[in-house]
Amino acid sequence: MPQLLRSSKPHPRLGSRGKPEESRAAILSAAAKEFSEHGIAGARTDAIARAAHVNKALLYYYFKDKETLYGAVLDNAFFGMKEKVFAVLDSDLPPREKILAYAGTYFDFIASNPLYPKLMQREMMRAREGHPEHIDRLVKTYFQPIYGRVGELIRKGIAEGEFRKVDPAHFVPSMLAIIIFYFSSAPVMQRIVRFNPLAPERIAERRAAVLDFISHALFQSPFHTTPGVPK
Repeated sequence: MPQLLRSSKPHPRLGSRGKPEESRAAILSAAAKEFSEHGIAGARTDAIARAAHVNKALLYYYFKDKETLYGAVLDNAFFGMKEKVFAVLDSDLPPREKILAYAGTYFDFIASNPLYPKLMQREMMRAREGHPEHIDRLVKTYFQPIYGRVGELIRKGIAEGEFRKVDPAHFVPSMLAIIIFYFSSAPVMQRIVRFNPLAPERIAERRAAVLDFISHALFQSPFHTTPGVPK
């Protein structure tokens, strides 16, 4: 029998010269998937190199060891998050619009980076096992600055009579949890609700529901006076 022809071309291998940023980005993307699935202990650098279409020597050219690569993956993810949410928090929007814009931006970041919840869960487990170096850096560089700014925003909204008197120490993690849990629990939810929670239309519905929930939990009456929130 004649052999079937392959319809797709092989992926080109990326070298260290000419397009170094593409090589580095490909390694980080492949590493994020490997670390989210297997953790740093179970992740294999040869699997990362294959998925990135680079040789293993090139991987070590950019990252001296697996621990360094793991830290770079975490920084790459959280830097993008901080950059996006700070653009909102630095804006001149009034408190109601700003808190919903922040929540919407954070939701969109998680929706477009589905590996984020897995990476974070694995890193928190690793920190509990006595390896806090990465989580300590993440907290200092990303989480504390964002938390501080969101806490200031909530206190400002309370002082101006726009928000109910809530404790930011409880409200901020609750607000983030209703976003992150939806994505981290998607495989289980699909078995419960019998539809794909990550389908585009379902994600859009969830986004609207999250903003609606936050407005009811935080805003002084009347509710839903902010553009973009369902009435």
